[in-house]
Amino acid sequence: VQLQASGGGLVQAGGSLRLSCAASGRTVGSDTVGWFRQAPGKERDLVAAWTWSGGQPYVVDSVKGRFAISRDIRKKIVYLQMNSLSVDDTALYSCAVRYRGSSNYSVWGQGTLVTVSS
Repeated sequence: VQLQASGGGLVQAGGSLRLSCAASGRTVGSDTVGWFRQAPGKERDLVAAWTWSGGQPYVVDSVKGRFAISRDIRKKIVYLQMNSLSVDDTALYSCAVRYRGSSNYSVWGQGTLVTVSS
């Protein structure tokens, strides 16, 4: 599988963005797609994740209520809707796939930069 992230850009604080992670190639229902972000000088953190086949989506507590993950199975796209953005959300956002049975995300797309201005 290959991943292509898009949708980043410059937005004012309080604004919204929707990121897209488009998968091409073979996808498996048991695979999990995760959204990560890495702010300058900080580690990369998992923000949200969802398995293609369903189940409960995961959103990290620090953005819960502002960020939401969704997916279009037919188009093989996983979205990250980000609302009420703050300057602290400025980061490089990337998506990745974790195969069933694996503890690591092993396939990564290139990141999309989100810059929130005050």
